[in-house]
Amino acid sequence: MHSLSTKKHGPDQPDIVGPTPKSQRSKMVKSTEDGEKKNLNKRLKDVEISVPIVYGNIAFWLGKKASEYQSHKWTVYVRSPTNEDLGVVIKRAVFQLHSSFNNPTRVVESPPFELSEAGWGEFEIAITLYFQSDVCDKLLNLYHHLKLYPEDESGPMSAKKPVVVESYDEIVFSEPSEGFFARVQNHPAVIVPRLPAGFSLPPPVPLEDVNEKKRFDSKDNPLNQWFRNFSEADELLQLAAARQQVSMNGLFSICIY
Repeated sequence: MHSLSTKKHGPDQPDIVGPTPKSQRSKMVKSTEDGEKKNLNKRLKDVEISVPIVYGNIAFWLGKKASEYQSHKWTVYVRSPTNEDLGVVIKRAVFQLHSSFNNPTRVVESPPFELSEAGWGEFEIAITLYFQSDVCDKLLNLYHHLKLYPEDESGPMSAKKPVVVESYDEIVFSEPSEGFFARVQNHPAVIVPRLPAGFSLPPPVPLEDVNEKKRFDSKDNPLNQWFRNFSEADELLQLAAARQQVSMNGLFSICIY
């Protein structure tokens, strides 16, 4: 069974290809064999792997360099709340910009999953996430409204302090394969449960396309200083409350086999 719903903190509502989810948590299951060895493809019943993400944008006013059609430089992105490498789960991100941009469909094949542009207007950006071959065969669509101007539009704009708008979400993969679990169980961007004592996983098998790409070092990202810190105690309390609310509301299924 494929099932999905979304859990989030922020103004933007994520979606998946298919019916619109009504709850606040993303849940996915891959049901078909993909030719891998059976021991790697064996499903872990009643197990969930969780991948927290943050998506949003950061916008800098160009100040004296601003023109009528180039007032801001901005970056839209999908990142880990703790700025870890999401390439272990996400294969590529596709950003769909406004049709007025040259080549409005932009594909980012490796982390950091971000896109920078310049302009003057605000609009909705669709972000499609593709997952690694052993993770999931579904696509996940996120929708973010690009924000360039501060909430208090009557106040003066600053070229030094950017506008940052972010949403927290969590993607949950149900019944993952043993190979996927073994590959990510020690990765800091992924939350995995503790398996029963004595349970033996197969040796992790790295994905070729992940190994061929240069590992993303989040410390090198110049935007880090502006990102919100989602690991603070108050945020964790909010996430715990959201989990409890999701538990009470139930989960939304989109596919049944």
